[in-house]
Amino acid sequence: MKLLANVRRLLKHQPMMERLMTTTTSQAHDTTTTTRGSVGKAALTSEQLNELEHNIELRHHRNNVPLIRQLIEKLQEGANNVELLSQLEDELQQLPNATNPRLLNYNNEPRELANYKHRTLPEQGAKEFSELARALNLFRMDHLGNFTGHKSYYLTGQLAMLEQAIIQYALQTLRSQGFKLMSVPDILPREVIEACGMRTEGERTQVYKLDTGACLSGTSEMALAGYFANQVLEEQQLPLKVAAVSRCYRAETSGLQEEKGIYRVHQFTKVEMFSITTPEQSEATLEQFKDTEIALFKRLGINFRLLDMPPCELGAPAYQKYDIEAWMPGRQMWGEISSCSNCTDYQAKRLNVKYKRASDGRVLHAHTLNGTATAIPRLLIALIESYQSVGSAGNASIAIPEVLVPFMNGERTITRNKRIPETKLVKFIKSTTS
Repeated sequence: MKLLANVRRLLKHQPMMERLMTTTTSQAHDTTTTTRGSVGKAALTSEQLNELEHNIELRHHRNNVPLIRQLIEKLQEGANNVELLSQLEDELQQLPNATNPRLLNYNNEPRELANYKHRTLPEQGAKEFSELARALNLFRMDHLGNFTGHKSYYLTGQLAMLEQAIIQYALQTLRSQGFKLMSVPDILPREVIEACGMRTEGERTQVYKLDTGACLSGTSEMALAGYFANQVLEEQQLPLKVAAVSRCYRAETSGLQEEKGIYRVHQFTKVEMFSITTPEQSEATLEQFKDTEIALFKRLGINFRLLDMPPCELGAPAYQKYDIEAWMPGRQMWGEISSCSNCTDYQAKRLNVKYKRASDGRVLHAHTLNGTATAIPRLLIALIESYQSVGSAGNASIAIPEVLVPFMNGERTITRNKRIPETKLVKFIKSTTS
């Protein structure tokens, strides 16, 4: 599907006037270039802008194509206005990636590709995560607003251990598959986050901004991508696969009952996969990411399904995306616990990530991919709710999946924590004595 790199070329790492004089018409894997004087003629035709607009509608993005048309027309007329160029740049920066043609007839609905059932779960009566964790005295989320803020939480005892066990289990799997582990910063320049496809301005932004102008990272994908900015890799290095554990910060909230508790929070821990590939390698790498995620969750013994996501569910950088949803019996709902995306050259062009082709030495833009190996706390919800057991006396316990036992000091069951005292809200009354 021919789309948009012709327009996005205006944004690349060149002076603003040079961006205007060079455009690219491309498919996801194929690039040809037209040069000076082609803006709005051969490379920016009305037909191509119509295609651009159709892609935006499919993906439910909010982009101002009429304004883009007007700005291009003014610049065609010879107006070398820096303000116009800057405005055009800002509008173009917000455009989404092309969309895999396979997804065009999905009609805003995901396709279920597989459903994996490993446990027989009750259709009703299962307890929800927060209720179970509180009963076990391993979790606190209430009455924290005065010192940690809304949507914060504490995990204690065996539940905190289980979080670390999940992380170590995921890392062990990724290392066995050739991923190199990296430790990344949580504070990033705004430019890196926006180059990865997440807006840092506007009412709908999910990004926390600091007084310095820097931002808190929403996922380690951003830091991993930024690490390779302005680099030229050798083709023999690709596909390059790295992984990171990081805290993720999201300024999103939800009032939905099914997303209560720790399902959607402002900060959480995630193990992320990231890859840089040639265009020819990226589709196969996405399948490898998907298969890795499926294998991880199969061994954990939870019930989950694999979804091929429609255009309206793709973030701006994604060309295609798979989601994995686990069944959460306490909530009686499917909840997303993982995803993986092929971003083709969307991020690589914005970050100037390239590789040198071995056959002819030509330097080309790479492709980038990302995937969630494990995300806390949603995976905790699926595990705790799926492995719960309530005894005759009403005492709850949680069986630990066999693959996690080696990371839990051999413990096989989570029971009530009696070591950490239960906490209650205390009202402090200021003394009025003189």
